[in-house]
Order: sequence, then C-alpha cells, then structure tokens
Amino acid sequence: MQENQNKLGISLNKVPEVTIFFWIIKVLCTTVGETFADFLNFNLGFGLTLTTVIMGIAFFILLYLQFKATKYVPGIYWTTVVLISVFGTLVTDNLTDAMGVPLEVSTIVFSVLLGLTFLFWYLSEKTLSIHSIYTRRREVFYWLTILFTFALGTAVGDLYSEQLGFGYLKTGVTVIIIIGCIFLAYKSKLNGILAFWIAYILTRPLGASLGDYLSQTKVNGGLGLGTTVTSVIFLIGILAIIVFLAITKIDITSKSEMVDTNPTRASKRNVLTQTIVVLCIFLVLSIGGYIWRSNDLASQSTASQASLSGQLKDFIKIENDMLKDVNSKNFTATKKGADDLEHQWDSSEAKLRKIDGSKWTKIDGTIDVVLAAARSSNPDVNKCKSALNNSLTALNAANK
Repeated sequence: MQENQNKLGISLNKVPEVTIFFWIIKVLCTTVGETFADFLNFNLGFGLTLTTVIMGIAFFILLYLQFKATKYVPGIYWTTVVLISVFGTLVTDNLTDAMGVPLEVSTIVFSVLLGLTFLFWYLSEKTLSIHSIYTRRREVFYWLTILFTFALGTAVGDLYSEQLGFGYLKTGVTVIIIIGCIFLAYKSKLNGILAFWIAYILTRPLGASLGDYLSQTKVNGGLGLGTTVTSVIFLIGILAIIVFLAITKIDITSKSEMVDTNPTRASKRNVLTQTIVVLCIFLVLSIGGYIWRSNDLASQSTASQASLSGQLKDFIKIENDMLKDVNSKNFTATKKGADDLEHQWDSSEAKLRKIDGSKWTKIDGTIDVVLAAARSSNPDVNKCKSALNNSLTALNAANK
C-alpha cells in the first residue's frame, strides 16, 4: 500500500524538480513581480488598489487552473508563481502604503503566519518536502506557504533596503552572501528542506533588488532600463526557460523518490536542533542589524532636527517645478521631475521616516499618486494638477 502511494506521489507531483533552472526562473519571476506591479501602478496609472484587484483576480484564476491540473505543467505552474509574486508583494504594499501598517509589524505578522503554516503542514503531513505535493491538502499548504514567503520577503526587503536606508544594491549583495552561506551549510550537513525554504524566502528581496537596479533611472542609482523594458526582458527569459523545460522535461522527477514521513527520533531531533540554531542566528543578526541602524538613524535625526519642519523645501520646490511643467504641458520635463522627486524622497526616507513616521506615510501616499499620474503613458493634465496640489498641501503642512 505504501509503495503504491509513493508511486502515485511521483506520477502526480504538482511541482518541479529543484534544479539550477528552478532557482533562475524563481528569481526572474520575483523580479517581474516587482517591475510589472510598478508598471501597472505607475506607468499605466492604475494605482495601488486597482493593480491589486487586477493581479489578485489573475492570480486566483491561474491558481484554480493549477489545482485543476493533474500533474506538473510548466506553463501553468510558473505563471502562477509570477502572479503570486506580484500579489504577495502587493499585499504588503497595501498594508504599508494604504493602511499605514509599519513594516516591523508586517514582518512579525507574516513571520508568525509562515511559521504556523509550516507547523500545521508538518503536523498534518509529517513532511515539508516539495517533492510530496500530490494531494489537495498538501497543495493548499504549499501555495499558502509561497504566498507568505513573498509577503514576508517584501516586508523584510523593504524594511532594510528602504526604511533603514541600506538600499537595494547593498540589500541584494547581503542576500547573495547569506544564500551562499546557506548553500555551503547545505553541502555540509544542513537539512535540505530547511535550506530550501530559507533560500526560497531570500530570493524575493534578491529579485526585488535586481528589478529595481535594472529599472530605476541612473539618477536613482539604477541602469535606467525602466519597468517596461525590464519586465519584457525577464518575461522573455521566463518564457524561454519554460519552453526549454517543457521540451526537455528535465525538471520532472524521473526516478522514484521515497518521501520519508516516518523519520527516526534522532533524525527529528537533528532537524529540530538545526532549525532552532538557524532561527536564533537569523534573529540575532536581523534584530541586531535593525537596532544598530535604528540607533544610527535616531542619532542623525536628533543631530539635525526633531521634526519635519523646514526639511521638506527641496521636495516642495521639485513639485512646484513639476506643476509649472504640467501647466505648460511639458510632460517630458514632468517625468524627469518625477524621477528626481522619487530619487530624493527614497534617499531621504530612512531619516525622515524616523523623525515622524505618520507624517512621512501620509506624504509618501500623495507622492505615489504624483508619480503614477506623471508617468502615465497618456498623462492627464487635471489628474497631474490634482495629485501635485494634494501632495504640496501635505508637504507644506508638515514643513511649517
């Protein structure tokens, strides 16, 4: 009976084999998730709410098709991953930008939700291996875990890269180093399933940093490819790999792989010990880094000023210049002003947010609307004026 069940599991496994192509396409999907969401939000002017609704509907449609499939289908599976990466990112963005939930809270909440998902998954199925996804219940646990990994990765990545001012490039390099350490530990004696899920979570901030580096303007420290070009390049890359995998079938389990659902006590104890040690290391490093950077920002804020008053003049000037450009219908200059506004605002985020988080969040929301209106493929004069006037009102009020 057990042997037949194992054979059934192999034939109906709903996820791909973990190869180098798995990780390449995972990072590509994550990058597209970041840039394509920005493309809809800013370039097409949909806004955060409408973008979330559109991508949410698309994600659930593909997830339905994924559940309906009786085996791993590369096109359906990886399209679902692309969409869940966008949707998971937007969940965190909505909590932060639309609802004002601090990134620290989002990080803690999604960490707890992810931990509980792993716990209930293991208690129910006795394994967290992705090579055992051949029942509906396991598939539900799997995709719920994927959603929380993207939401958590977004929260952690934004917390360190933006709020704490590390920047996407430094954050990306740090993530690569950590993944490298995990790989070396895996080559030693680190449990494979534990190593897999740690790396899976970390590829989200890695993909986001790569996407921002490629798409952001040179003024913002990027290569200036833009979200459209970056999304197209990576979508083509994803499509090429999917076609390659569909033809070669090298990511489909080709040999009988027994899923150990009855590990020995020694094995259980070893994995539990490794998990606790890894969690402790991550907690010490992440919390230590957070406290160190927060104290550094606090000292900078105290040395400069305890309020935003008088510190927003540069942003007010940029938006006033943008308003003049809009009135003269010079949208080329308006978009350049939007790039300057975003660059200076992002560069000052860590310090300004530390001074007054609530006012910063309010102003940040108005600036997002300005950027979306200015970067629309067909900018509307009235929408641009309205967005700029609302943002200037918030800036002037905080600058008094």
